[in-house]
This record gives sequence, structure tokens and C-alpha cells, in this order.
Amino acid sequence: MDLGLHGARVIVTGGAANIGRAIVHAFAREQSRVVIADLDGTQAQVVRKEAMDLGADDVVVCEGDLTAPGAAERAVDAAVRAWGGLDVLVNNAGWSAGDFLARDDDRDRWQRLTDVNILAVVAISRAAVAAMRADQTDGGAIVFVSSEAAFGQIRQGVYGATKAAQVALARTVAREHGRHGIRSNIVCPGLVLPDSPDAVGETSVWAAGEDAIFDRKQVDYMLAGTPLQRLTTAEDVANTVVWLSSDRAARQVTGQLIAVSGGYTMP
Repeated sequence: MDLGLHGARVIVTGGAANIGRAIVHAFAREQSRVVIADLDGTQAQVVRKEAMDLGADDVVVCEGDLTAPGAAERAVDAAVRAWGGLDVLVNNAGWSAGDFLARDDDRDRWQRLTDVNILAVVAISRAAVAAMRADQTDGGAIVFVSSEAAFGQIRQGVYGATKAAQVALARTVAREHGRHGIRSNIVCPGLVLPDSPDAVGETSVWAAGEDAIFDRKQVDYMLAGTPLQRLTTAEDVANTVVWLSSDRAARQVTGQLIAVSGGYTMP
């Protein structure tokens, strides 16, 4: 099916690694134009080349920390300057660090989780809505990549709280800006391991290796409770994101949450 995304103007935050990289690749296959907004400029340039080789119409790298003042707005400006507007924002950038709540007393970590997973997302979503409303085309689409931790998971209390806040934010955007033709939806992935060492850069949370995030015992525990008995891939998530971004395929879909996890949770 032609999703109608040829030439679409897209921003993917955190687009240089793992899920974000797969999302950039998926839009590239649709011949979209993509801004990769990421802290890791070196890895973003690698993904830019991959995307161009896959058929992207154009790819721009916007390097920077989205938690810094003005950084979110600069990412949106990059799309507007390059292509005259914005059609799709994918809020994928995030940071994960967890511990059992009773012993998680690191307030600096709490603040970093909040800054990355909520405040930066608020900032870029506001800028994206403004750009979409200013354009003469009909609306746009925002996809929030949240997490199954939003529904309550062991060792993910603060992280999960920030991801649950994304769900509320996405639905607020859907209610407030549907009249402007802007659709807003949420994808909640299950555990997604990088598909290869070159799928992440040095600044990624996965750079220290998979065991630093989820060891084999934890992975097996999750699989035991997953009806489809397989892990989610970055491509699984990317395909859902691209579908939700398409006004042709998902024209009447807004304010909805889709878990992509093999049934581990069924919200």
C-alpha cells in the first residue's frame, strides 16, 4: 500500500540509534524527507547515509541536546527552513535508567528522566504544532514513542511515570488540535534490543552492551509472559509509527495507544 508519505517532511528525535534508526529507515523507504534530531551527530551522519541509500528524498542532521533551551525549536526550524514546513513529528528520543523505587534516591537521575522524556517532548511538540498550523497544508501527525513501562513495570517507577505522562500529553494534543487537522497517537514498544552493534552510537544507553540494560535472565522472564513468544524488533515499532503517520492509512486515528510487544501488555 502506498502510504502517501513520498516527500513528507518528518522529524525523528533520537533518530540515530536503535528504534529511532529503524524509524528513519522506514520513512526513507517511503521516500520521505527526514530531520534526524539527535545528541550523537556522528552516529546521525551514519544513519543519514543509510537513509539516503534506502531512498529518502532528503535527510538533514540536527545535532543537539533537546533538553537545552531552544534546541527543540531549532529542530523544527531545520525542517521548516529546508522544506517550508512540517508534516510529521516522531517523539522518539528518550532516556532510560531504573531501579526499585524504594532504593531509587538519585534526584539528579529523576530530573534527567523528566527533562528528556517529558520537558523536551513538550517543547518540541509545541513547536511542531505551531509549524503545522502555520502551514497551508492540511494538519499533520505526531507520534509519541512511549513505553510499556507507562503501565507499571518492576524497576521502572520514575521512568514509567515520565512515559505515562507522554500518553497524557499525546491525548491532550489530539483533543486540542484535531480541529486543526493534527492527529496525535502513541506507540508503546516492548523490549527492543539493538539489531546489531552499528545500530547504536557511543552516547546511546545501549553503548555499554545489552546486559547493562537487560540481562538474559530478565529477557527470558519477559518472553515467558509474552503470548507471541518473541522479542519486538525496531522494525516492528517503525512500521507502526509510519502507519500512524500516514493520513492515507490512518486518517481517522487519533488519541490512540498501540502496544507493539507481542501481547506482553494489552492496554
